[in-house]
Amino acid sequence: MSQTSIPAGSPLARKVYSAALFAKTLAFSGLVKVLTGEAPKQSDAEAKLKGQTVPDMPIVRVTDLSKSAGDSISVDAFDTINGKPIMGDRNAEGRGEALSSSSMDIKIDNTTKSVDAGGKMSSQRTLHNLRGIAMSQLVGYFGRLDNQKAIVHLAGSRGTQTGKDWIVPATSDIDFNDIMVNSVKAPTYNRHLVVNGTSFATGGEQLASIASTDQWTLALVDELAVLLSDHNFGLQAVRLNDDPAADDDPIKGVLYLTERQWAQINADSNYRTALQNAWARKSYGTKHPLFSGEPIMKNGILIRKQPKFVVRHAAGDTTKIVTAANRYSATETDGAVNAGLTAGYAVDRAILMGAQALGYVFGRNQGSDTGFNWLENKYNFERNLEVAGESMGGMGKIRFTFDDGAGNKEPTDQGVFAIDSAVKL
Repeated sequence: MSQTSIPAGSPLARKVYSAALFAKTLAFSGLVKVLTGEAPKQSDAEAKLKGQTVPDMPIVRVTDLSKSAGDSISVDAFDTINGKPIMGDRNAEGRGEALSSSSMDIKIDNTTKSVDAGGKMSSQRTLHNLRGIAMSQLVGYFGRLDNQKAIVHLAGSRGTQTGKDWIVPATSDIDFNDIMVNSVKAPTYNRHLVVNGTSFATGGEQLASIASTDQWTLALVDELAVLLSDHNFGLQAVRLNDDPAADDDPIKGVLYLTERQWAQINADSNYRTALQNAWARKSYGTKHPLFSGEPIMKNGILIRKQPKFVVRHAAGDTTKIVTAANRYSATETDGAVNAGLTAGYAVDRAILMGAQALGYVFGRNQGSDTGFNWLENKYNFERNLEVAGESMGGMGKIRFTFDDGAGNKEPTDQGVFAIDSAVKL
């Protein structure tokens, strides 16, 4: 009886590995995994306009492009109608309120990383499966890359932190824009906050005056909750599928603090109460990984530690901001961090997310019919093996232009605030 054999490098073997790389990378632990939900359908948007609730998460995964060719996907939003009703028998003809909409495109591109898995003698000398090790390396690599790109897009800045674990290079790098695929957009004016003593200042211009005392406290979380309630463009609540309290006590947002910002609130006398609040919410029955570890919760805001990839600016650094004068055009200018900031201090950027903050788009890789592809190349008379992973996708911060109620059209980051504060290094 003949035996089926799939030799190394065959198209079938490649497709099996491609599917594995796709699944494992999507399951890679990190910010992207725990914050991702499925893309909303038109019926979801219609239900929300009717006042009905739908499950929503900060990162929206879109895979429609896997079914057809294309290098971008369009994301659209419609303003809710408002204004006075027409009473009694007054004429209503010709007085219909126009539907106001906004649209943005998220591009995709092919990202490749290759690993040399060695030659025949390398395999002979080791007990390890070098192809399997290469797969694990690529899964970890693409997972870290996705997490870093998500943080940079959401924060609206790469910052200046460096280190071996950083894959995304500095903005000055010639390949930065290509690696990010979609433009990194500075926070819109109404979505950029800077800690200013016991409150927040709106807009990045406050960075020029930030002081070493402008640090996080749990009282600022209460201030943030009030701001969200009063904000003209508040965040859409984060809803977990298995959260029994999602309707009665919605999660107003998920706040990611850097390790140094977390240390500031960890010293707060109310920290233990906030920790118990998160435990109590989890005890309702949710098993969502957002509640894994030791998150805290205060005034409806769930607070977690951000991964070690930090958007940080040193004293005197410049970063793109939108000034008050440019709030309705979202034109970006250079904003400088206070050059007189106390020595030994820097500025870390926290990220507060509601629903639909980031679009995460996958296309169909023609080599595997999935979002990822596994490539093998034998060289040196087929004695050495080089393998590579390909990712066909892109991320983009979701931004729409909304009517502010006073007749102005204001560009607004749909689901995220960037919040700067001072940290001691």
